[in-house]
Amino acid sequence: MARTKNVLLTGFKVSKAVLENQFVTKTKMGHAFLAKYPDMSNVVPSASQLDEKSRFAAAVAYAREIVNDPVRKENYKAHPGSTVYHSAIKDYLKKR
Repeated sequence: MARTKNVLLTGFKVSKAVLENQFVTKTKMGHAFLAKYPDMSNVVPSASQLDEKSRFAAAVAYAREIVNDPVRKENYKAHPGSTVYHSAIKDYLKKR
């Protein structure tokens, strides 16, 4: 990783489309770093990882249903300091 003091890269989130999968900006302890974009093409997820991925996708679908329905969104009790969307994901994952 290369450390940078470029003001364009410190403290701002850079879109993936702008980076074109060439490098990644990371921030550690207040310092910005540039790193090579990770090559995940050869990674084969395990069965449990695939299960968790599908479980999380179901939680996101559940949360989107709640957020897109104004009545359900109004009646849904969000956790303190959290949005309805994130609370719904958390509740879904805890129940299942």
